[in-house]
Amino acid sequence: MKKIKVSVIGATGYAGKELVKILMNHQGVELIHLISSSYAGKNIVEIFPEFLNKLDKKLINFNLDVVSQDSNLVFTALPHTVSMDVVPELLKKGVKVIDLSADYRIKDPAVYKEWYEKEHNQINKGLLSEAVYGLPEIYLDKIKDALLVANPGCYPTSIILGIAPLLKHHFVEPEGIIIDSKSGASGAGKKLSLGLHFAECNENFKAYNIIRHNHIPEIEQELSSIYFNENTHKQKQQETEIKVSFTPHLLPINRGILSTCYLALKESKEEEEVLEIYQKFYQKAPFVRIFKPPNLPEIKFVTGTNYCDIGFTIDERVGKIKVISVIDNLLKGAAGQAVQNMNIMSGFPETCGLV
Repeated sequence: MKKIKVSVIGATGYAGKELVKILMNHQGVELIHLISSSYAGKNIVEIFPEFLNKLDKKLINFNLDVVSQDSNLVFTALPHTVSMDVVPELLKKGVKVIDLSADYRIKDPAVYKEWYEKEHNQINKGLLSEAVYGLPEIYLDKIKDALLVANPGCYPTSIILGIAPLLKHHFVEPEGIIIDSKSGASGAGKKLSLGLHFAECNENFKAYNIIRHNHIPEIEQELSSIYFNENTHKQKQQETEIKVSFTPHLLPINRGILSTCYLALKESKEEEEVLEIYQKFYQKAPFVRIFKPPNLPEIKFVTGTNYCDIGFTIDERVGKIKVISVIDNLLKGAAGQAVQNMNIMSGFPETCGLV
């Protein structure tokens, strides 16, 4: 297998660290530069002692010319609104980019500005239409030829994969979708916050950002595109927009997401029929596992893996289907999915380095 040269910008964040752990053992990757503005000049072992005798690499400040000259592909694991200034410069230098922030996920720049309170410049506005949303189970063929992949958010990954088959086959109503998600504390990133202190999280369970979580427009954009014809959705966006009621919660665990999605069935369905559409939809998706009712997935089944486990139950009494979807937010919800995208873009087996 011919190796590609890969660098990671933001290598000391939670997602960045997971990327390094995967990439340093990936048979198709030569890990070149690890960029960290906070720890430049230090060896990564000084920040993460678990890399002792496994990886000897100095962290550096970002230098566009050095990184682009030495790399075929760069992961940008940066905070939201920061990547938009870095990604275009890398692309100009002919480097493929997988961006783990939200900066290129939202196709409408006005929607991005509304939710992230920063405006894309003219160059970025052009890139929004070129960026491929990096959910391999939905956009595999587009990812193969992409120069810029917008790696999906963790909550959206669990939700979109959980209910995409139902929307694609129009088994459910597009209105009145309720989504209840729970995430481990690492989903908020490394930035210090009172609400994430041990004494605040431990032995506690709480909802947060229940009206304006910034993953909402990403979820609605992708669900709308799946339910309505993609071209029709672009032409008549106002008329074909799915709206969801989304409530995220903070679990007192390090990692993992469980999303419960409530959807109204258009007509009565048997479990076997629903199970069949899920199995067919994901028959070529190596990281999606479908549970046969009455079995349901749990967070511990996917912790430390790139799997998305999905189960469902039909509540005939109220005419609804309840879908349970679980992922590891740092892997299938971030770094693992990013490497899955890299594999597809580079012609490697999709599972390379991930199983």
